[in-house]
Amino acid sequence: MSPELISILVLIALFVVGTVLPINMGALGFVAAWLVGMYALGLDEKEIITGMNGDLILTLVGVTYLFAIARNNGTVDLIVRGAVRAVGGRVILIPWVMFAVTAVLTAIGAASPAACAIVGPIALGFAGRHRISPLLMGMLVVHGAQAGGFSPISIYGVITNSVMAENDLPVNEGAIFFTSLLINLAIAIALFFALGGRQLMSRRVGSEELGDMHPDNPGGGTVAGRSGTASSASPTASGGTLTETRGGTVTETRVDPQLARRRLTDQIVTLVAFAAVATVALVFDRNIGFAAITAAVILTALFPKEQKGAIKQIAWPTVLLVAGVSCFATILSLAGAPEAVGTWAAGLGTVLIGALVLCYVGGITSAFASSTALLPIIVPIAIPLIATGEVSAVAVVAAVAVSSTIVDVSPFSTNGALMVANRPDTISEEKYYKQVLYYSVLVTLAGPLLVWAAVVVPGWI
Repeated sequence: MSPELISILVLIALFVVGTVLPINMGALGFVAAWLVGMYALGLDEKEIITGMNGDLILTLVGVTYLFAIARNNGTVDLIVRGAVRAVGGRVILIPWVMFAVTAVLTAIGAASPAACAIVGPIALGFAGRHRISPLLMGMLVVHGAQAGGFSPISIYGVITNSVMAENDLPVNEGAIFFTSLLINLAIAIALFFALGGRQLMSRRVGSEELGDMHPDNPGGGTVAGRSGTASSASPTASGGTLTETRGGTVTETRVDPQLARRRLTDQIVTLVAFAAVATVALVFDRNIGFAAITAAVILTALFPKEQKGAIKQIAWPTVLLVAGVSCFATILSLAGAPEAVGTWAAGLGTVLIGALVLCYVGGITSAFASSTALLPIIVPIAIPLIATGEVSAVAVVAAVAVSSTIVDVSPFSTNGALMVANRPDTISEEKYYKQVLYYSVLVTLAGPLLVWAAVVVPGWI
């Protein structure tokens, strides 16, 4: 049996076992990488370990550490309230604000994981607080990132257009960009209505909730309590009161002015840290994981008491998941599995069917691996199909490229893993992981077919 076939069969087994049994798929990925790497490819352990995506692991650790600190000191709630104010308290618009922000970030050149790492935790924090489906909010962030991902100055766009030019294929930057934008927007709209978006139409965030900060209620505003209890906080940096109604009895508690000032200072410095991380990652093109963990260390040094327990909130199970799967994804690549399937698809008798197979190859592979790394491989594989002249070159490349990126909702990809790692406290990690997993399976199975039917079959570009 050939190495590429072995690796594909093991991948299928890994997915089935990890879905049926309560075993972290990252652990399974390490086992699969070790066995296939040693006994099918003849690699030693050091070569196998180098397959781990250190960049992604560092990003997960750094970002979840930084946002754990922001949750502890109330900064995330402060940012969420700012977003609510921006849309006049209309809850129904918040998911679309998050979609648009990540789309703009990737369209102007931000890496998709960087945009998701910045916007995702804020969006999911809002979802947890205002009873919006965490799956809806998290997936709109990811689809927003992919919607802007193929602009002419974006990372995906530059890679795809450059590969097309290098292989003497016709380049249509606008067509590929708008294909990705429209398809991701269409998916986001369908997801919005499927997960209760219409129920948000009449909901507003009360003005009390947009009040000033309180040290015992870092997010400020109204705190819903048990049995009809509600607290309304209106402190300032020089102090204030916490008014609490419990069982018809109103009590007021004086806020410690020093505590209020210290908390406000902590939040302001944390906001500056967010801006610095975004600037370093997006403007100076530095690793967002390094930037985030540096900011987290500085904040911990400046405010040690407020950061207690933050390091325990790092998404360690997700780190294991991504480390193991990324390690096995490298084994898949070394075994030549994507190239073997792609070359076989290109040799099929029917050009349209061959294009559909390539869309699925890109989608399934990218669900477990890096889209950025896959695009330079998958596009040249399509050349034999394009050379027949029976299909549009731009349409095939656009379909394959979009199919390879819409699956980044997968919890095994950077973007999907970031959403799982920053889930709100209103849902357990296991439950949210399964929701994202099932949705990503749906997208992986249906997405390439829909993209192919909408783009390749009509041949409109």
